[in-house]
Amino acid sequence: MTSDLLFVYGTLMRGFDHPMARLLAANADFISEAHCRGRLYLVKHYPGMVLSDDAADIVYGELFRLREPEAMLREFDMYEACGESFPEPTEYLRQMLPVALADGSMRDAWTYLYNWPVDDLPRIASGRFLKH
Repeated sequence: MTSDLLFVYGTLMRGFDHPMARLLAANADFISEAHCRGRLYLVKHYPGMVLSDDAADIVYGELFRLREPEAMLREFDMYEACGESFPEPTEYLRQMLPVALADGSMRDAWTYLYNWPVDDLPRIASGRFLKH
């Protein structure tokens, strides 16, 4: 499955002072604030999201349309250290998931899911990384 949409919930969000957030802003169009089912954890100075079946578990973020999806996803795969060139298990996996936009519509978008154990990580219960 392919998509030119990317859901971000941490250091790639607008307003976050990070080189990769600036790269995203320069090469993608902001579509909407968005959210999905998941649980958010503080890994270090950055978050990790794991999927959840509980409707009460929500992660808030932003949805972008990548202008050059293949090239940009390669860049973000390198940043997130995931993909075929990295030893498994990688810290993150890129996966497609449904996200809800601010207007209530749904879209399928790529995101990066945390792939290591979260048992000892603090949970960000609000689901909002920039407000934790």
